[in-house]
This record gives sequence, structure tokens and C-alpha cells, in this order.
Amino acid sequence: MSKLDIKALGPDDALHLAPLIAENAQALKRGAPRRPDQFYAEKILGDRSAEVIGAFEDGELVGFAVFFDLPELITGLRAGQMDHIYVRPQSRQKGIARKMIETLVTEGQSRGWLQLRWMVPGKNAPALALYERIAEPDDYKSYIIRIDRVGG
Repeated sequence: MSKLDIKALGPDDALHLAPLIAENAQALKRGAPRRPDQFYAEKILGDRSAEVIGAFEDGELVGFAVFFDLPELITGLRAGQMDHIYVRPQSRQKGIARKMIETLVTEGQSRGWLQLRWMVPGKNAPALALYERIAEPDDYKSYIIRIDRVGG
């Protein structure tokens, strides 16, 4: 049985995070494989507004989640916003994503969060199946305006 550790990532983890960011981008965009970009990983890990946790299976980084600690304007409390969660394909179906979410819930309890919330592409059936088991759907629907496509 493999050993799973979930912990906060820091700048020293950029070399290991970069390939996972590239894999995730390829999976989402279905394009040519991106090259791992250590500089970008360092930028994410050094960003003051974002935090990243990593899932280590037998010492190897196999997944990550990016999240934010945000004000919840209606209640005056705070909320966690998970922006992204990714687990390498060969490490899926082992409860790793669930464990990262549980870790964020525990972190949220210690920070006094009202809730942990996240969005997921509607066509990601495996992710939706997990989320339906461990969370309840929100009353909100998600919309976006693609700023890079707005004419000027």
C-alpha cells in the first residue's frame, strides 16, 4: 500500500509542480503537450493571493489543488475557493482528490471558513461523480466573459 501525504507547496516544489501543470493544461485543452515551465510554477507558488497543496504518493508529487482564502461578503466570514484540482491519470481512483478536498475542509475549519466552494467543467464526468458524493450542488450557476476575446 502506498503512503499518501498532503501538504502545502512552497517555492522549492516548483520543479515537481511544473510537469503537473503542463499535464493538466494539456488535458483541459486537448492540444499538443505543453513543456513543463518551472518559472511559471515558481510564480504560482510565490503568488501572495493563491495557495497550493500537493498530494505526494510515496514521496512523488502526483496531484495539486490551488485555492484562495476570500472574504464572504454576506456573512462577514471567510470562505475557501478551490480554483483547480488535478491528479495524474496513473494515480486516479485512489481517493487522492477526495483527500485533498478533505484537507482543505480541515484547513477551512481552522481558518473559520463558512464554506469551501469550487467550480468544475460540466463535461468532467469522473470529477462530477466524486463531487456529487461528497458535496452538495450550489444554487449558483457559473458564467464567464472571456476578457481575451472582448473586442476593443
